[in-house]
Order: sequence, then structure tokens, then C-alpha cells
Amino acid sequence: MQSDALLHLNLNRRGQFTRRNFLQAAALGVAGSPLLSQIQLNAAEMKKQGRACILLWLAGAPSQLETWDPKPGSPNGGETKKIQTQTPGIEIAHYWPKIASVMNDIALIRSMTGKEAAHERGTYHLHTGHRMLGIEKFPHFGSVVARELGDPNSDIPNFVSIGQTLSSGFLGVQVAPFIIDRPGQLPDNVTSDASAARQRRRLALLSQQERDFARAGAEVLVQEQSKLYQKASMMMTSPRLKAFEFDGESEDMQTAYGKNQLGQGLLVARRLVEAGVPFVEVRSNGWDMHSSIFRNMERRAADVDQGLSQLLTDLKSRGLLEKTLVLCMGEFGRTPKINARPPAPGRDHWVRNFNLLMAGAGIKGGQAIGKTDENGQEITDNPVQVEDLFQSMCKAMGINADMELHTPIGRPVRLVDGGAVIKGLFG
Repeated sequence: MQSDALLHLNLNRRGQFTRRNFLQAAALGVAGSPLLSQIQLNAAEMKKQGRACILLWLAGAPSQLETWDPKPGSPNGGETKKIQTQTPGIEIAHYWPKIASVMNDIALIRSMTGKEAAHERGTYHLHTGHRMLGIEKFPHFGSVVARELGDPNSDIPNFVSIGQTLSSGFLGVQVAPFIIDRPGQLPDNVTSDASAARQRRRLALLSQQERDFARAGAEVLVQEQSKLYQKASMMMTSPRLKAFEFDGESEDMQTAYGKNQLGQGLLVARRLVEAGVPFVEVRSNGWDMHSSIFRNMERRAADVDQGLSQLLTDLKSRGLLEKTLVLCMGEFGRTPKINARPPAPGRDHWVRNFNLLMAGAGIKGGQAIGKTDENGQEITDNPVQVEDLFQSMCKAMGINADMELHTPIGRPVRLVDGGAVIKGLFG
């Protein structure tokens, strides 16, 4: 049992430290430890520490022509129409009426250009700011934020993902994403069913095992795992756990976000940010529309339209939008030319131009940056590289984009390798 206690703390196949392992470890050994009394909770202090980021990841790569850069009436426009937004002069696809109503808080980047047209590689590039080259696993931007802005003594994780995401790479498990799949419910294993006496016996066994491991040459690993036990234990007794649930949240508010996985995930994201978590990712699947794109857009966009617009409205009304960066993006774009795949046409992978949405944290809303030509084929103004995006994300979060990170072998690498802050993005 002792060996299992440590072995279960290994990363999963994606290099992530899973919620189940995190809490099982605590339940096995540390709940009730005197360590708990050494750590005082201070959620209010967490809020004062600065900014937060909510990333809404549209997995599969949404079409730029069916989101923020429609081309109705052109040979590539298809069935998508455009609608006027709250901001005069900015028109978006007709699938997004609620987003259109809050456009004054949004900056659209219509001239993104990337280098990776495969899902895994594009996902890596847009999450880390680096291309998938060599053996180094660069950290998820959320892990960087957790390390730079998070409280190392926090009783809840500094990086929460609602749905699977990338790992913390070479930054290690201390800033790895804490993954949950059921928004609105407490994570599993947050309570221990063992008696106090049994907990003490487990602690004694665990302590013995740690000493044995340390003497065998695993001192660094033991120290790392001990920190995780402490964090897991703190989380199990944290009053801020309620941020994962909807206690005190009105039925009207839950409905406003949308009674679906995505909407409830965005509501949890707001609650976590409000509780002091500096980075939250919410994942929406189903955006790889090689066929039937116009029918699928009606279905997929509705939940995001409702949930994301409500998130922006809610953050603003609570005074959180000014310090919370909100991003909505996928890994690349879709071919301007519509294909002929059965049963109905769609769009394939396209990386030469795509778009995304940003808001909050000092970003100037009510603007669209960059342009494409009338058929959506080429960027005609202000191309934005992925490195430019990450420079801008760092500026919004108050993180030094030029800082050096160090790989496990000590090799220094820049957090963002090149690029410049997107011109005109900030007010």
C-alpha cells in the first residue's frame, strides 16, 4: 500500500497530474495532519495578487468565415450571413447574436497566421507559444501563469482545466493543470472515510516510506511528493472548494450561462477566478467540421454564444473583467474554399489565416484588428504571428515575455521567442 501511495502520484500519459491521483493521495495519508494547522487560508489576499485568465478552447479549429470574419456573397462565403454588432462597423457571422451584443468589450484578431495545420501540433503551438520541435516539452501558458501569479501556498490549484488539456511540460507537477470533467460538482475524493487512528497509521507508514525513498537516492522526488500531499490535504479542507459547485448561485444565473456542459463550465470558471485561481481553461469539443459545417455551426455556436457572452457580462458587472483576460480560440482556421464532402460540404484545415477573440485585462474592446481579402484567402493588413499573440497575452497578465525558463538539463529558453505586442490591442 505504501508503494502504491507514491506510485499513484505519477503523471498520466499526457504528462498531467490527475485530479483523482491528487486527492486519492491525500485521502490515503495526510488528511488530519498537523501540517494543516500550519497553513492559513486567505482568499481575499489571493484576489489582490493580480490578474487572471480564462481560456475558452474550441477544440478542432473553428472556421474564421463562420465566426468573426464572414464573407457572405463571395465565392467562399457559403450559407453564412453576417450581422451587425454593438460596435458600428464590425460585423460577424449570424451564429453569434449574443456575442454581437457585447462587442464593445471585445477585440477580434482577424489576421492570425500560424505554422501548424495538424490538430496536435496546432494545439501545442497555441497553448505554449512554441512549435513542437525537439524533445523539450514546453509548458502550457496556464502553468506559466500559475507559477508567476499563483500563490504557492494556495489551498486550491492555481491552474484548473474543465476538460483535458496540455501538461505543464518541464515546469513540473507543482503547476500542472488540475482537471475536472463535471462542472458544478465537487471533485471526487475530497473527503476521507478513514478514522483518525487509521489516518495516523497511514501517515506513519507514509513517513517511513519517504525516508526509505530518500535514503535510496530519491530525496528530490520525496520532497516534491510531500509538497503535493500538503496541497492535496489543504484542498480537502478548503472552504474555497465551494467554487467548484453552484452553492449560492441563483437558478437564473445558472440558466443565463446555459444549462449545458460548456455554459456550466464557464460559470465555474468565473467562480474559480473570483476565488483567486489565476488560470482556468474551459474546453469545447466538436469544431473539426470537414463536412456539414453550416448545420453543425448552428448547433455548436449556440452554447458558446450564450455562455461566453454571459461570462463577459458577468465579469464586467462584478468588476473582474478589467483584470481578467478572456481568450476564445482554436488551433488554426478552415479552408476558405468549401469542399464537396458528403453528406454536406465543409471546410478543411487552413493555417494561413484564422481569427480569435480577446477581452479584458486592459484590452481595448470594440475593435477588429487585421483584415483579409474579399474571399478570405489572404491577409491584407496587419498579420499577427503566434509569438505576437503570446507577447500580448503576457502583457495582459503582467508577465515578462522575455524571461528565461530553464529545462531539466538547465538549458535556458525564452518564455516567448520573438514577436511583439499586437499594435493597437490595448487601450
